[in-house]
Amino acid sequence: MRLMRLLDSLYARRLSSVSYPLILPSPPKLTRLLLLSFAVLLLAAPIATPAATGYWHTSGNQILDSSNQPVRISGVNWYGFETTDFIVHGLWAKDYKTILNTIRSLGYNVVRIPFSNQMVESNPVPTNISYYNGGPINTDLEGLTSLQILDKIVTYAGQIGLRIILDNHRSEAGNSAEDNGLWYTDAYPETAWINDWVSLATRYNGNSTVIGFDLRNEPHTGNGGAATWGTGDPTSDWRLAAQMAGNQVLAVNPHLLIFVEGIQAYGDDWYWWGGNLEGAAAYPVALSVANQLVYSAHDYGPNEYEQTWFTDATSYASLAAVWTQYWAYLAIDKIAPVWLGEFGTENDAADLQSTVAGSQGQWFQSMVQFLHSNTEINWTYWALNGEDSYALLDSEYDATPPSALKQAMLASIQAAATTGPTPTATVKATPTATVKPTPTATAKATPTATARPTTTATRTATPTATPTPTAKPTVTPTHTATPTATPTPVGGAKCTVTYDVTSDWGDGMVADAYITNDTGAAITGWTLSWSFAGNQQIVNLWDGTYAQNGEAITVRNETWNGSVANGANVMFGFQAAYTGTNGAPAAYKFNGVACTIE
Repeated sequence: MRLMRLLDSLYARRLSSVSYPLILPSPPKLTRLLLLSFAVLLLAAPIATPAATGYWHTSGNQILDSSNQPVRISGVNWYGFETTDFIVHGLWAKDYKTILNTIRSLGYNVVRIPFSNQMVESNPVPTNISYYNGGPINTDLEGLTSLQILDKIVTYAGQIGLRIILDNHRSEAGNSAEDNGLWYTDAYPETAWINDWVSLATRYNGNSTVIGFDLRNEPHTGNGGAATWGTGDPTSDWRLAAQMAGNQVLAVNPHLLIFVEGIQAYGDDWYWWGGNLEGAAAYPVALSVANQLVYSAHDYGPNEYEQTWFTDATSYASLAAVWTQYWAYLAIDKIAPVWLGEFGTENDAADLQSTVAGSQGQWFQSMVQFLHSNTEINWTYWALNGEDSYALLDSEYDATPPSALKQAMLASIQAAATTGPTPTATVKATPTATVKPTPTATAKATPTATARPTTTATRTATPTATPTPTAKPTVTPTHTATPTATPTPVGGAKCTVTYDVTSDWGDGMVADAYITNDTGAAITGWTLSWSFAGNQQIVNLWDGTYAQNGEAITVRNETWNGSVANGANVMFGFQAAYTGTNGAPAAYKFNGVACTIE
């Protein structure tokens, strides 16, 4: 998905079961510590982790590592190679190793790197790069071509335990998805597109840091073409083209993951560019090598484009139904793995946690909740880039994100990286929500550097010329969640509750609650209730459903975590806003009976 921002000022994305129920056998102290990993800042020092080794593959709806352990892609997009700069952005401000260290220290495990066919085939020496900024930076990149710089990024990423997904974002160098909506142009025909992928597969053959290829960014209905799915037309059927390219890549390296994005319109159902995977149910992608296919979607909020499902009646349930219909069903129904390759939002509080129906904030916190509840779905946030309106870092690419709240929300859905051990923290900094680091006063003496790009973002403009049909009713999903069961009353129910505030930035916080079933018997269905000591207002809750009336809170189980064995634990977490003090609750009731507080 990309953004619908002015094309020359923003770049955009647009318009992108095994459930792991968090039922734990013992009080998960280590899990709580991992949830704090977003606060670990290792700044510029190299992270002492071994090189990433071993390719990944799939099984059912999961991605597995080389030891057959489930792994969740929890990453970021770092763009620039696809633009006329022919290099990832931010290297005018920081050394590439410093930026990769920041990605790793913030808890992400994968970097999606877009590129253009023009970059691969022309392979120029980029100029928008600095070699000095208060000290030497990027000195080992001087005089290198784009592909040689990409080699350096891949090498260092592997050394610190990051993995790379290469993304063919467009044909000609530029911003956004290709205008014609297809995977080829007159200048770069389908044969060139496939040959470039084969060339990259050969270049990185045997280097398992590059785990896979995102074959084409956001096929859609564009100016000059309409990507279709399952029609059998060799000029427009994206499924057939993906199969052909994927099989030629796998002929070079059968261990690469092949990521296939959706299209925009399937039948009469219109969705975000690259986001509609409805056709995969009837017309699945068939690769020559089993267990290497991952479907990918992009998804954005109303700030990107006011889709018909953003109304004053929009709710978490209605959004989850839309996502399930168009792309998430593949993972939820255990058909195939799904990767949400792009989603993002701005850094202001409203666009992160607004409770207004149909708002950007409601969409984003609902997406975070959805990814919390469906841990089999993989994701990469759009974008790392400080010049993007959805930026994760600031314009100087400093290690502290400008929005501690957004980083905390993303950290809450990160999976423990399997690409290398979690970095050992030497400094733990509790994020401060609104503090943006002041740039250092040292002048930027960049003898050979050119100015930063005039494009301030790299999302795809939403196609205003191809609106969603107005006659289409609000989406009625074909895959719906079973309503939460009413808790089975348990006589004399008892429990132990542990309440952990994992992040607090002065006017908001993230907390986890761990409930131990001390009833002496298994429970089917549970309710936990309490009253806040202050004026905390929950704005987002995962692994449960909740109701709030003043200070009084009631949380009920989801359908998949309602059964709790005697002595076992169940967990949920939430984000809340508050003013004044953030005191912990003083009493809890579990299925109506008082609990012990740990």
